Amino acid sequence: MALSEDLGIQGDVTSQAIFTDEEDIFVLFAKDSGVLCGSEVFREVFRQVDPLVSVDFFYSDGDAIVHGDQVAKLAGKVLSILTAERTAINFLSFLSGIASKAKKYVDQASSCGVLILDTRKTLPGYRKLSKYAVSCGGAANHRQGLYDMALIKDNHIDAAGSITEAVGRIRALWSNTYKIEVETRTLDEVEEAINCNVDRIMLDNMNNELMGKAVSMVHGAAETEASGNMTLQRIDGVVKTGVDFISVGDITHSVQAFDFSLKQQSR
Repeated sequence: MALSEDLGIQGDVTSQAIFTDEEDIFVLFAKDSGVLCGSEVFREVFRQVDPLVSVDFFYSDGDAIVHGDQVAKLAGKVLSILTAERTAINFLSFLSGIASKAKKYVDQASSCGVLILDTRKTLPGYRKLSKYAVSCGGAANHRQGLYDMALIKDNHIDAAGSITEAVGRIRALWSNTYKIEVETRTLDEVEEAINCNVDRIMLDNMNNELMGKAVSMVHGAAETEASGNMTLQRIDGVVKTGVDFISVGDITHSVQAFDFSLKQQSR
């Protein structure tokens, strides 16, 4: 899909007019500093355009790279390399951007052993890749989708009438098949969730003082997860509340692309 939207039916009309069978070596440079992710997708793009193009990375996914690093070397037909270049770099930039941001959050929270989680706020169609990038940055995946964990959110609670009723309905249908997490907005809801013996309690959009009180109330009866408008600037304060997890939508929904540049070696 990514290649077809770029190449259409005719392909790269500019490069086709200028190149035929000329071959050369290209070097991929990092123009940012962060975490590499997406090397296999990068390779696959070139493979689909021309299996004879060789792609050799000097780093692996999850490795730290800095501005100016030679990240990879490519060799083959210039026409093929220029045809695949932008699509391949787009994937690499997107995934390395996610991995790099995840690493920043992980580093910010590492002093207290709090685990950074991602969310479902991903680009449609690219969730698996996005969550892979999160893991390359050292953070952990929350649920993959709606199918692998029961997460009772505010709309569920409002529709069911209470946390207790919502939890009861899930257990009636699924027994103990899925872990249950409850989103809470107040200390009263935290207490109700504790009494329901759920696996994890999400503390949603609470300030740090309220969050600290909630963690004290839970006192190990369930895992605790801080959520809602998390930023790098907030992490230090949230970590000090004693939560087990911090879920951060910012890692995947506001991606800053990592900058790469591909240069022809003979030029």
